[in-house]
Parts: sequence; structure tokens; C-alpha cells
Amino acid sequence: MINLLLEPLTFEFMRNALIIIILLGILCAITGSYLIVQKMGLLGDVIAHAVLPGLAIAFYLGIDIFLGAFISGLLSTLVISWIQSQSKIKVDVAMALVFSGFLALGIMLITLLKSKIDLHSFLFGDILGVTKNDFFRTLIIVVFIVIFVKLFYKELLFYTFNPLGAQAMGLPVKWIHLGLISAITLTIIASMQAVGVVLVVSLLVGPSITAYLLVKELHQMMIIGGIIGSLSGIIGIYLSYYLNVPSGAAIVLVVTGLFLLALLVSPSQGILTRPEVIYRGKQLLDQLTKFNQ
Repeated sequence: MINLLLEPLTFEFMRNALIIIILLGILCAITGSYLIVQKMGLLGDVIAHAVLPGLAIAFYLGIDIFLGAFISGLLSTLVISWIQSQSKIKVDVAMALVFSGFLALGIMLITLLKSKIDLHSFLFGDILGVTKNDFFRTLIIVVFIVIFVKLFYKELLFYTFNPLGAQAMGLPVKWIHLGLISAITLTIIASMQAVGVVLVVSLLVGPSITAYLLVKELHQMMIIGGIIGSLSGIIGIYLSYYLNVPSGAAIVLVVTGLFLLALLVSPSQGILTRPEVIYRGKQLLDQLTKFNQ
């Protein structure tokens, strides 16, 4: 058993992958918790796909592709806000339109600019191919977002649960919103290497929503979600190594499995722990006992 755990650690790419997935587990839990309580989980998927045009343009211009991705991701949220403010269209419809529009634009730009972006790695991730530069970039993003949330936790908490009240109190809600969107965009950019655009939303919201079934406070969601996210990543990478399956898919399947487990047995919200289910179970057990006697 110990050999099964230690053998992959002899390879540098496995050590790098494990360190980065732990960092991403913490990062995704922090920003994902805000998405969950604001009921904006789809926004993560929109931003994840909206970074494609920025990647294509940045690659063509020869600049850092992550800078292009960040600008493109932020632009998508601004477009959603503009559509929502200038019409009666609901936010979910606006997000669906921007999602498909930016994705199509990205594919078109890659074709027209003859970009050599590795679409397979971009869409599905390749955490086993991370480099030291990827590690340092991820570490910087994690430190930046942790400090941001620590410094403005009360303001973010107030805005998250009562944006109108925060505005009435004179808080700079536009800047708070921009800060949250920036943090989410950075998280998605950092996570693309691990699971890719197609699966990044699962890593972003999966651990947080699992923690939501187990605890009640936002800071507890972040802590428990970080543990769940990191643990899911570690298990997923080991499964990828031994079963020779895509790492991103393995990580997301573990995240999904832990969510389903919490959904069934959560002490406060579990399907199998509801009073009526427990009562019926006791009745069935009593009838079986009487029958056997």
C-alpha cells in the first residue's frame, strides 16, 4: 500500500502535479463558494469558455496568453452586465448567449490567425505536463486571492448575501463585483492546465457545493471545500497514473463522487438522513425483526 503511494512521487512531474492540484483545490473552494451563495455557478462556465478569444489573440501577438485570457474573461462579464442593464433579458439568457458567442469567436480567431494553440490540452487539461513556471504562476494567484479575501472578507460577505443593502450602506459594490469577477477569472485561468475548459466549472463549484451540504457558514465552506478539492485532485491524479486515464476527467469524477456521497449522507441535508427516511427504515427493520422471530 505504501509503495502504491510513494512510487508516483519518484517522478518530478507527479510531484509538481500534486502540489498544483492542492493549491487549486484551495483556490477553487474560495472563489467557488462565492459563486454558489450568489447562485451564479453558470458564470464560471461562461468565463471558462470566454477566455478562448483572448488566448488566440495573445498567442498571435506573441504576448503572455494568460494575460489575453484574463482580459477576455473580464470582457465577457462586462458584456453580460451591459446586456442585462440595457434590456429586460434575464441574466441566465445573457450568459448563455455570451458563452456561445465568445466560444465561436475564439474558434474563428484560431482558424483565421492560424494559431498553433493545443486545443486538446486547452479543452481537457494536462496537469501531468505542468512546469515550474505553471507552479509559480498558480502560487502567486493563490496568495493574491487569499490576501484579497482576507482583507475584504466582511465587505464581500455583505455584498454576496445582500448586494442592495451593501449599496445602500455606501460600499463600492461595483469595485467589489469587479474584484470577485477578477478572482474567479484568475482561478479559471489557473485551473485550465489541470482540467481544461470543459471540466473547469466542476472543479470550481463541485468541492464548494459539497461543503455547502455539510456546513452552514461561508468560511467553513471555503475550508471544507478546500480540503475536498485538494483530496479529490490527489485521488484523481493517482487514478490517472495507475489506470492510464485522462487526469482532468479522473479529478472531476472524484469530485462528483464525493458530492453524491455528501448528498446521500449529509447530517443536515442528506437524502438518507432525512427524518422520514430514517423513520421508514426503522419501521422496515422492526418488521423484518418480527418476521424472523
